[in-house]
Amino acid sequence: MSNHTILIVDDETRMRRVIADYLHIKGYQTVEAGDGVEALEVFYATHPDLVILDVMMPKKDGWQVCREIRETHRTPIIMLTARGEEEDELQGFELGADEYVAKPFSLKILSARIEAVLRRKGDRQAAPTDAPRLHIDTLAREVHVDNTLVQLTYTEFELLEYLVTNKGVALSRDRILNSVWQYDYDGDARTVDTHIKKLRSKLGESGDMIKTVRGIGYKFEGEV
Repeated sequence: MSNHTILIVDDETRMRRVIADYLHIKGYQTVEAGDGVEALEVFYATHPDLVILDVMMPKKDGWQVCREIRETHRTPIIMLTARGEEEDELQGFELGADEYVAKPFSLKILSARIEAVLRRKGDRQAAPTDAPRLHIDTLAREVHVDNTLVQLTYTEFELLEYLVTNKGVALSRDRILNSVWQYDYDGDARTVDTHIKKLRSKLGESGDMIKTVRGIGYKFEGEV
């Protein structure tokens, strides 16, 4: 039996029950919320290991909930939406969502993404790594630039750690997707590009260590 608790946030009761029933079969514990305000109340009361968050909800939408959670926590967030617009997906990543799943979706795929995110959350155990002006502590899962803590999502942290671990190696977008996301991602290269752009922005001048390799992908260059 898994000791992971997942918060399911959706204003459709039937959708919450379908997801919860399936996750119970997979061994997860679940808590639920039917709107954005309740979602935050349940989140701070239960401290779940992962949040499945619908976008279109009353009182507070998923974007607002994601933004407020990210102000204080890096708990993995998987956004659900009936929309298929690229702008919505990019907005979710900009706000700090770790994954984005469009409705309708396969419960097996959702479960695979949950497993991958939780695996990334718990599996990384290594010693602190230093680079000029950049400090990465993988045990504490913290990144500091000029002694200032940088708030990264789990996916952003995993991406940075993967690039640093493979310092000097030109990594294709497909390789990054398969290694960082840890499953056959059914999106496209813009997922990597969006996360790289956001990561560079958060790292400031240290973000220049992440180099674009034309026609291939990215590599990390710097003294580590």
